[in-house]
Amino acid sequence: MEFFVGIALASFVCGAAALLGLDRDRVFYPAVLIATASYYVAFAVVDGSQAALWSEVAMAAPFLVLAVVGFKRNLWFVVAALVGHGVMDVFHDALVHNTGVPKGWPGFCLTFDVTAAAIVGCVLAFRANNQSSQAGRGSLDGGARSALWGLMKRG
Repeated sequence: MEFFVGIALASFVCGAAALLGLDRDRVFYPAVLIATASYYVAFAVVDGSQAALWSEVAMAAPFLVLAVVGFKRNLWFVVAALVGHGVMDVFHDALVHNTGVPKGWPGFCLTFDVTAAAIVGCVLAFRANNQSSQAGRGSLDGGARSALWGLMKRG
């Protein structure tokens, strides 16, 4: 169930943002990455363990740095970081003892991260192909928006 919800929620959040133009500013996807990376830190607060808290902060830090680099330099860093966070989700329990993490969270977060990365990657690829028609606008043009909508309807 957590896998389905992760895919559905990422599809809705990232897909709707792209389709509606909510992602016009470069900050949208890096902010999604920052929020994604911070959840395990919040779960460490629930756990109450200082060791878990500092371990989660240390594990979140690279993703926060990549969010800033992605914002400042190239949004493909955000795509790579989302995939990396998904990989980290697979191994999280072996890396940190954090009893605050809900049972289905790693599976949910894995599928959310990978689905979000795929959608953001599609958005960036469409934008690169349609750059001349964009002339500085941050959102998808009509043709790219239609193509992304078609992909989402099939999935």
